[in-house]
Amino acid sequence: MASFPYRTALIVGAGAGISASVARGLAQAGLSLGLAARNTAKLAPLAAETGATTFTVDAADPASVARLFEAMDAALGAPDVVIYNASQRAQGPIAELDPEAVLKAVGITGLGGFLVVQQAARRMIPQGRGAILLTGATASLKGFAMSSAFAMGKFALRGLAQSAARELGPKGIHVAHFVIDGGVRSKARPEAADRPDSMLSPDGIAQTYLSVLRQPRDAWSMEVELRPWVEKF
Repeated sequence: MASFPYRTALIVGAGAGISASVARGLAQAGLSLGLAARNTAKLAPLAAETGATTFTVDAADPASVARLFEAMDAALGAPDVVIYNASQRAQGPIAELDPEAVLKAVGITGLGGFLVVQQAARRMIPQGRGAILLTGATASLKGFAMSSAFAMGKFALRGLAQSAARELGPKGIHVAHFVIDGGVRSKARPEAADRPDSMLSPDGIAQTYLSVLRQPRDAWSMEVELRPWVEKF
């Protein structure tokens, strides 16, 4: 397997699950790691395990995202891998949803992705290299009832990924979007005993993220769909 081509990574929207598994993989590959979330207290065990530095951020606030990257620059250096894993839901009937809740959900899931990609690009373009990975969902492809706000945010994130890949790819920056098409297994959300391997494992997802980061630039993936082997298309 090719050696890992990056040295410093920042995960925005870090926590348990996918981002924790990716963080462990990056740390094992020898990267200096930053973990950012609104509540950094929850990141303490993961930071201790991976040797990561934690940062506080409100992903939907331009000033907060700018401060995050400045703090990352000072603490670990500009990241050459940035992963956006933050999202927010506002579930319920369209006729009854609070517009402020929808604004917050779309702001974190969609606008937050843009703000992070923008700050990453400003650092990666002068270097002519880097990678930006964006975590999508089934809702990136189709909206479900009672989940319009989440679909709006994830559709926006996918559009951002496509535009950014076309703009930044020729500048040496690998942008990839991941459609997590299925439920993700966790302690709070175990799979049914009679349906083994019916949910995605965070470690399995992380393995794909790290594989994409190792891709040579003459064969980059711009979008990857991940689903359990029993999932129907």
